[in-house]
Amino acid sequence: MDLNNFPITKTKLEGGSRFNLSDPAQRRQYFEAKVGPELKVLKKFFADGKTFVAFLLGKKNSGKGTCSKLFMEAVGNTGVGHISIGDIVRDVHAFVATEAGRRQLIEFLEKNYRGFHSPEETIDLILGRNQSSLISSDLIVALIKYEIAKHPRQAIFIDGFPRALDQVGYSMYLKEIIGYRDDPDFLVFISLPNSVIHERIKYRVVCPICKVPRNLKLLATKEAGFDEATNTFYLKCDKPECNGARMVPKEGNEQGIEPIRERLETDDKIMQQLLGLHGIPKVYLRNGVPVAQAEENLDEYEITPGYSYERNADGTVKVIESLWTFKDENGEDSYSLMPAPVVVALIRQVVQVLELPT
Repeated sequence: MDLNNFPITKTKLEGGSRFNLSDPAQRRQYFEAKVGPELKVLKKFFADGKTFVAFLLGKKNSGKGTCSKLFMEAVGNTGVGHISIGDIVRDVHAFVATEAGRRQLIEFLEKNYRGFHSPEETIDLILGRNQSSLISSDLIVALIKYEIAKHPRQAIFIDGFPRALDQVGYSMYLKEIIGYRDDPDFLVFISLPNSVIHERIKYRVVCPICKVPRNLKLLATKEAGFDEATNTFYLKCDKPECNGARMVPKEGNEQGIEPIRERLETDDKIMQQLLGLHGIPKVYLRNGVPVAQAEENLDEYEITPGYSYERNADGTVKVIESLWTFKDENGEDSYSLMPAPVVVALIRQVVQVLELPT
């Protein structure tokens, strides 16, 4: 299996309704229309107290967290948890800064951590480490176990592990290492071209008040403005309490993927290595679909729109929506998908790897 040629999941419904995938209520209707039988058996699976461990594997900004959260939304958040390695490390850093938190983690590490530093030394390393470097793999495993202890009897999506080539060996037997029952486990691969990641980063903006992110090119708000001084368009936050605040880019985002190119290459190598792993089921999620194959496989509203802007005669700005195309890794004109159809593919394949009847 090649990362750039995962199978395309057909989600098109002939004569089906059109859903607004940005609206939670309509997303529920969408999931019911597309994967109603699969959701029924999954809900029964969780209601029966059954669980799984799923490893989310994808490049930075490929949507791993979004996929798991929409999966949880689709099944009703019943019996499913999401663990982000990045969040664990950040949370632990803040937690052990307090004396009570430090004592609690030391007690846990004394029982569960095997490594070349004492628990006290390990916590000092967490507090003093360089944020740009990765902490040791043996400590990551202990922290995963620490976090999983907060999710009793839940299926778990583990997001961001392995994140370095030396962690691949740990990932093969992580379920056994963390002692997480006898749950079925599987790998979830998310294929997303670098060109999409580049656009997601380069045009990302955030509201300075509510901190909600949007994208000038791929996820516009209802209103936009024009800056005469810089001759550029900008988005206005939709939230009423923000009073149309001008959304701003994060410094460095204009470089797109360049600052993280090395990280993306490492992510690619890790996924390619794990694609060849035997003895564990795999789920293949594809976010780019060639234009030539889109009509027979997708409903148009499932395709990520692109946005451009025009100034009206009165000085206001018109937001124009159209289908956005990009060149995939094979050089083909392609569409990117909204998160919901990717999650439809996830739901269908999870049911398959768990061998649930539909």
